[in-house]
Parts: sequence; structure tokens; C-alpha cells
Amino acid sequence: MSEDEKWMEEAIRQAKLAEQIGEVPIGAVIVRDGAVVGSGYNVRETTHDPTAHAEMVAIRQASEKFGAWRLLGCTLYVTLEPCPMCAGAILQSRIERVVYGTSDPKAGCAGTLMDLLQDNRFNHVTDWTSGVLQEQCASLLTDFFRRLRVRK
Repeated sequence: MSEDEKWMEEAIRQAKLAEQIGEVPIGAVIVRDGAVVGSGYNVRETTHDPTAHAEMVAIRQASEKFGAWRLLGCTLYVTLEPCPMCAGAILQSRIERVVYGTSDPKAGCAGTLMDLLQDNRFNHVTDWTSGVLQEQCASLLTDFFRRLRVRK
């Protein structure tokens, strides 16, 4: 198992915590120097907060841990490709690298709809890698929405 797969497994664990409380199963972890410094999962419905995406929760936690908004030397692992809001927060926090599991055809801003993370017009660019444990990450979402449709 590669380092990326190891940390994506942690993001998947976070996503499963979201699912347990009825949230869309998306999870994220931020890693620096081989340790998790921030983690989170989607809690938009629970908190009634449109900014409570997994990445945002993890970024807030890591920033609080370091007492700084710059997350230099950090890699963010997330099960779903970041949306425009999360891509902006990633750039603003100076995260060096993003690794995501599955693409988001409706809001993905790390290569699918656009690539905000690599746009040289910003004062920071973030490297990204996609498709790490893609099938597992995609299955979390498709299974969740399939069960939701059956209940309705």
C-alpha cells in the first residue's frame, strides 16, 4: 500500500463517520510529516452550514492546531474532488498538495470542470493527484445516494 493509499483510507474512515449521521459520505485528512494534523467529514446538514465540507472542517482543525492559517508542508487527502469553495480555501491556506479519490462532475475544481488549484493567476498553486482508491471513494457516494432514493 502506498502512502497516498494509506492516508486515503483515513479519509474514507472520516467519510464513513459522516454516513453514520446521515451526511453525504465525504471525508478528509490533512497530513504533515507523516502525521494527521487535521481531519473532518461533511456536516452541512447537521450544522446547517453550507461551508461545512470535509475539507473546510479539516483545514480549520489543522489551522487551529498550528495556530496559523498557512498550512505549509501539508497534504490534503479527500474522498471527493474539491469544489470551488474548498479549492479556494486550499489555495488560501497554502496547502502544498491535494490527493482525491473520485472526481466530481458537478463541482470538481481540481481538473474536472476547471483547475483552480493549478491556475497560475493566483499567488499560490497546489499540486494534485486524482484517482487514489477511486472505486472505494465512488462507491461510498453511489451506495449512499442509491439507499436515499430507495427510502424516498
